[in-house]
Amino acid sequence: MKNYKLLATMASGLESLTKNELKDLGYDVQTENGRVRFEGTFEDVIRTNLWLRTADRIKIIVGEFKAVTFDELFEQVKALPWDELIPINGAFPVNGKSKKSQLHSVPDVQAITKKAIVEKLREVYHWRNQLPETGAKYGLEVSIDKDHVLITLDTTGDSLFKRGYRLYKGSAPLKETMAAALVMLTNWHADKPLVDPFCGSGTIPIEAALIGQNIAPGFNRSFACESWEMADKELVERIRAEADEKADYDVELDITGYDIDGKMVEIANKNAEEAGLAGIINFKQQAVKDFKTEQKNGVMIGNPPYGQRLSDQKAAREIYRQLGTVTRPLVTWSKYFITSDLDFEKYYGQSATKKRKLYNGALRTDYFQFWGKRER
Repeated sequence: MKNYKLLATMASGLESLTKNELKDLGYDVQTENGRVRFEGTFEDVIRTNLWLRTADRIKIIVGEFKAVTFDELFEQVKALPWDELIPINGAFPVNGKSKKSQLHSVPDVQAITKKAIVEKLREVYHWRNQLPETGAKYGLEVSIDKDHVLITLDTTGDSLFKRGYRLYKGSAPLKETMAAALVMLTNWHADKPLVDPFCGSGTIPIEAALIGQNIAPGFNRSFACESWEMADKELVERIRAEADEKADYDVELDITGYDIDGKMVEIANKNAEEAGLAGIINFKQQAVKDFKTEQKNGVMIGNPPYGQRLSDQKAAREIYRQLGTVTRPLVTWSKYFITSDLDFEKYYGQSATKKRKLYNGALRTDYFQFWGKRER
């Protein structure tokens, strides 16, 4: 089976998590900004799409080279082995981006790349007419950074944050990949209680449950590469069956999500059911100010309102105060909150043990971490 140079891409700030996921799966890795390089076969392409919780996409690196003229770009793109990847009827849209490079016109870069691939495929397949492009999609990207050209083939399709279980969402949903990252950045284990006081559509509790029961995050969806000509259906089915065998559905979890909005609680329950987690997570309607617990050594993870608009900031900061009041007695609990309000600690009433910069979409946020004192 052919070995490929592969690329996992992710949101800025999550590189180390994806790197560790890949290392845990047995790969040698090289980390860069927003991506992690590794190598593997088509089997590894399926496996990493299925198992990576914090990555957005898995891409095959088709080629890398330097180009400062369109002639150089054309000839080097044409020289790549496109017929080993794209069949005669394959649809291959080309997206592009360019930064600090002499070839700065993205539309021209895309057009030249497409033209070079078409010419190569016509020659190989002895095809005089226009290529049909009626088959499976082979999404390509040509990225130029400081005259360095990187051409990749997307194996994923819809981004990996689209797990397939979120049928309904709220007004400010947290991506599934980010929710998984928030859980993985804590000291939570399946034998500890976990609470999300702002659960919304249930993404954080659902991702925690998937982690707790070792369920592959991609189990509920398909990937673009599964429809490719090179895809072996029996191989794909075997990898998916192996993933299902690794899940431990008997692990008992103590995960609770609260939201002040009863409609969001209904939505969270429906999403959990779609994820195959009906009855595993407790969702309840409750305001933050009413939270209390006698449990010890728990973990709280929350994505509170950010108060981005000035009119909302006062209300958001009042919630931070309430949050600080109800969690202050929980000395054995570790608490983790993500927000773009850099004054969060002031209103929460405590300095964080640690802060980590993360990007929630394009928005810069901090993950405020308050570590508890474990009591036996």
